[in-house]
Amino acid sequence: MEKEIIYNSNLHFEHKQWQSELAFWEDELKTFKNRLSELITRWTAKDILVKLEHYQNEFILHGGVLEDLQEEIEEHETRIAGQSLMGKDALDIAIVEKHLKFRNKIETQRQIYEDLKKEFFRFLNKYM
Repeated sequence: MEKEIIYNSNLHFEHKQWQSELAFWEDELKTFKNRLSELITRWTAKDILVKLEHYQNEFILHGGVLEDLQEEIEEHETRIAGQSLMGKDALDIAIVEKHLKFRNKIETQRQIYEDLKKEFFRFLNKYM
């Protein structure tokens, strides 16, 4: 069985894609927070305010997750850069395994965020 060679440039490319996606999510969160501000001025009913607080908390939590993910990407990029400086274009198994675990993390977070957005849009349709 022939070993698959994974190159730094391939992982770097995927990191760039993820960073773009995280930046987009950050922009979306700003828009969602603005929508929440609009709704807070429109509604005084306690049950609605509780829901608004729920979304506010979810957006804050998601923002923290985004920061953690971005930090993890930067750390991994630093390790890849170290490999490149040593003249190694192919990565070792430990770095690749970490990358694959992180890919799963991103995919999981993508689903969590997508579900949150759907729920929030349904809420907006009802109360905007």
